[in-house]
Amino acid sequence: MFQAFLIKYGEIGVKGKNRYVFEDALVARMKRVLTPVDGTFKITKEQGRIYVEAEGAFDYEETVAALQRVFGIVGICPVVLADDKGFEALSQDVMHYMHRMYEGAEKTFKVHTRRANKNYPMTSPEVNEEIGGRILEEFPNLKVDVHDPEIMLHIELRSGHINIYSEVIPGPGGMPLGTNGRSMLLLSGGIDSPVAGYMVAKRGVYIDATYFHAPPYTSERAKEKVVDLARKIARYTGPIRLHVINFTDIQMYIYDHCPHDELTIIMRRYMMRIAQKLAEDTGCLALITGESIGQVASQTVPSLAATNDVCTLPVFRPLIAFDKEDIVTIAKKIDTYETSILPYEDCCTTFVAKHPVTKPQVERIRKSELLLSEKIEAMVREALSTEEVLEIS
Repeated sequence: MFQAFLIKYGEIGVKGKNRYVFEDALVARMKRVLTPVDGTFKITKEQGRIYVEAEGAFDYEETVAALQRVFGIVGICPVVLADDKGFEALSQDVMHYMHRMYEGAEKTFKVHTRRANKNYPMTSPEVNEEIGGRILEEFPNLKVDVHDPEIMLHIELRSGHINIYSEVIPGPGGMPLGTNGRSMLLLSGGIDSPVAGYMVAKRGVYIDATYFHAPPYTSERAKEKVVDLARKIARYTGPIRLHVINFTDIQMYIYDHCPHDELTIIMRRYMMRIAQKLAEDTGCLALITGESIGQVASQTVPSLAATNDVCTLPVFRPLIAFDKEDIVTIAKKIDTYETSILPYEDCCTTFVAKHPVTKPQVERIRKSELLLSEKIEAMVREALSTEEVLEIS
C-alpha cells in the first residue's frame, strides 16, 4: 500500500537560517543507510518536509529498520501522497486509506488537517468536520475522540499534493551525523563504552575508537568481541576507525614500578594520554568514555579528577549520572548487550588491584608516575607506532 514515507525531524526545525545544513546532512545519511536496502529510493525536501519515495518494489520492514538507525529522525510516517484534485477526490482517497488500514476496527479517531496551501477552498476545521462525518457514516465501529484518540488521521494540504497518514514510527531522534565534528571513543569490551559512543554520536558526532589490547593476558577473542561491538554501533554512527593499541608492556611496567593500589588510575591515565594523541592526529576534538560516577573504584569523583589531569581535550562522559540498569536498557536497545557480556577479559579488568584507591590525590599520583622514568615514554611511542587501524562499517 505504501510507496512513500514522510520523515519528521525535531531540533533541526529550530535551526533558523542554518537549517538547510542539518537537513542536507540528514538526507545524506538517509541515502547511505538505504543503499544496501532492497529497493530504489528517491529522497526529496519540500518546505520543512522530507520524503522517501520507493521507485518500484521494495522491502518495507528493512526500509523502516534502516531509517530507525538515522540520528535526526524523530518519526517515520508511512504516507499516501495524493494529487490535489479537489475535495471529493480527497474524500475518496481518505476512505480508501481507512478501509486499508482500519477495516472492521473498533477504535476512536480524530481528523487533524494542516492547511499549508492557503489557497485551498476549505479551512482546516471544515475539512476535519466533513471528513470526520464521512468516516462515521462509512465506518460504524469507529467513534470520535478529540482528546485521546487511538487513531490520529493526519491530512496535510500542500501545494500540488496532499499527505494522508496516521502511523508515526519512532525514530532515534538527536542530530544528523557529521554536524558536530568527530571524537575519539575509548572502547572496551564492556557494556558501557558502546552505549557512550552511541549517545554522543546521537548528537551529530562522528566516532573513532581506541581499543587497548594486552596479549597474552587478553585473547584474540577479546579483540574480536570489541570489533563486533564496533560493528554494531557503526550501524548507527557510520564507519568507525578502530585503533588497536598493544598495551601489554606499558601495563606490566606500571605494575612493576607503581603502588598497586594506584595501578588502575595510573593505567587509566596512560590510556587517556594515548587516546588523546590519537585523537589529535586524526582530527578528533574530544574524548568519549563510558564512565559513571561510583560504578567502580576508578570512577569516583576523585578518580575521575585524577584521570582528567592528563587531558587537554574535553572528555565527554554521557553516562556519568546513569544507573547501571539505565545503561543496560540502552545496550539492549542498540543490540550490544549480548555481545558485551561475553566472558572475554579486556585489559581494564586484567590487572585490577585487590584494594584500589578510591580517593586518589593528584599530586600523589603524579609523584608515583615519576617512578616510571623515561622508559615509559619510549613504550608509549612504540605502542603508537605499532597501532593497528581497522575500518569498521
